[in-house]
This record gives sequence, structure tokens and C-alpha cells, in this order.
Amino acid sequence: MPKMVFIKPDGSRQEVEAPAGLSILEIAHRNGIDIEGACEGQMACATCHVIVDAEWDPRLPEPSEDEEDMLDLAIGVTETSRLGCQIVVTEALDGLTVRLPAETRNMLLV
Repeated sequence: MPKMVFIKPDGSRQEVEAPAGLSILEIAHRNGIDIEGACEGQMACATCHVIVDAEWDPRLPEPSEDEEDMLDLAIGVTETSRLGCQIVVTEALDGLTVRLPAETRNMLLV
């Protein structure tokens, strides 16, 4: 089974099993990783913003225009920022590493 690594805002690393076919958001929730996902993966917020390790970014599909628009709402966006609900893990992504941003903005509560 593929694994992935979450790097938390404090710098600690948590390696978890990452079943193929699940999104990063779903994997985080299954493992108690603190990613909000306020819209429950419907790409209507940016609270599942993650920063993909630069080594892994070229291996992912390009973000859609809708995903890029939602990332405009996130805090601390980088060149490798993505929405965790939009990346589905495959066997080829075994070892994927993502960093959790220090803060998020929940536009659904505004």
C-alpha cells in the first residue's frame, strides 16, 4: 500500500498509509491529520490547502482552472500549493510528501 508523509506546521513529520484512490484530504481525515476540508472535498473552499514537496510536484496532474481559482483564497500559497481534495493517490505517488500551511482561511464562515 502506498504511503505518504505529512509535514505539520511545527515541522514534525507523520508517515501514514495512503490507499490508492483516496484524496489527500480523505487520507488526512482517516489519520487524524489536522486539515479542515470545510466543503467536504467539493472544491468550494481552500481549507485543504497543502504544499506539495518540490520533488513530487512534477509527478502530479496539473491543477484545473477551478482549483487555481480556489487557491487564490488560501493563505501562504506557493508554486507547489494544491488543494488536498483534488489530488488522488495512486501507486505511483508512494512516498508523496506534503506540508501543511501554518494557517488557513475558511471563506464558508465569512
